[in-house]
Amino acid sequence: MLFSQSKLLPTLLLIIWVFFHTFCLSQNVIEYLPGFPGKLPFKLETGYIGVGEKEEVQLFYYFFESESNPEEDPLMLWLTGGPGCSSLHGVTYEIGPFTIDFLNSNGSLPSLMLKEHAWTKVTNIIFLDQPVGTGFSYATTPEAFHSNDTYATELDYEFLRKWFISHPKYINNPLYIGGDSYSGITVPLIVNNVYRGNEAGIKPQMNIRGYVLGNPYTDEFGEANEVVPYAHRMGLLSDRLYHSAKVNCHGNYINVDPENILCLNDLERINQGAPLVLLYTWANNKFVRKTLYIREVLVLTFNFFFVVLSYTMNYGHDDYELTYATVKGARPPLVR
Repeated sequence: MLFSQSKLLPTLLLIIWVFFHTFCLSQNVIEYLPGFPGKLPFKLETGYIGVGEKEEVQLFYYFFESESNPEEDPLMLWLTGGPGCSSLHGVTYEIGPFTIDFLNSNGSLPSLMLKEHAWTKVTNIIFLDQPVGTGFSYATTPEAFHSNDTYATELDYEFLRKWFISHPKYINNPLYIGGDSYSGITVPLIVNNVYRGNEAGIKPQMNIRGYVLGNPYTDEFGEANEVVPYAHRMGLLSDRLYHSAKVNCHGNYINVDPENILCLNDLERINQGAPLVLLYTWANNKFVRKTLYIREVLVLTFNFFFVVLSYTMNYGHDDYELTYATVKGARPPLVR
């Protein structure tokens, strides 16, 4: 029997509501990952949460439940620096449970292995791809790709509120906000937003206990320029390549003369040798993306570093505003 028009409209509206509700708040438990042998020994959840006035920004996250006592262990929101470096870097190269198994990796699908001293053994951790355009996060309008420190961290706070609403069992866990590199700028802003929200009575109230910063950003040129010498000291660059770059670039690896071909060639070789290439290959594998429930129609390519229309490094509050720099339509090189 066909529906009458009077019954069909409410039914269609209900279907549309359910679709968009599911679309904007997705949660998927992952038990197996391509490149990892066997079933994961912990709970991994991925998903999108829509933020902004019309939820035009869709932020992607990885949530690892603590392997010890998730009901009582701290909850941490972790941001990788950049600005705009994917949180997958934190998952694999920093505090997360995985690392790349270089010895057993091939060109098409790098292998993953567990880390012995991962923070996820004693902490619930949300790794967030932010700001918009980072990793698997995206926007539904071109305008929404424009961002800055102040607005991006407001959206991060909105994300956290919505995440708690959909995960109420963690609301009483001690909350920490953490990050590294450029997160030295953004993490304190998020913490400030949380405290202000609690004082204003905004729900849900968060049990924030503090924040954690690893090698926080302080000096734009000095820190970025020191990456190449640091990589050499850590044994990641050969003596020959490092000394060639040092001579050809005159010790300046950031503000390079576009006509200095010898320096540009050395830096290109340094970038090619970065281990992030394997992680980029893993994240763009079609089976990995399907397993992580990536929205293929809207996220065509995993962006390890963000590609946006513009991102302004600034902070503003009331009548005060401080601008650091504006990046337009660019992706930082791997060595940064």
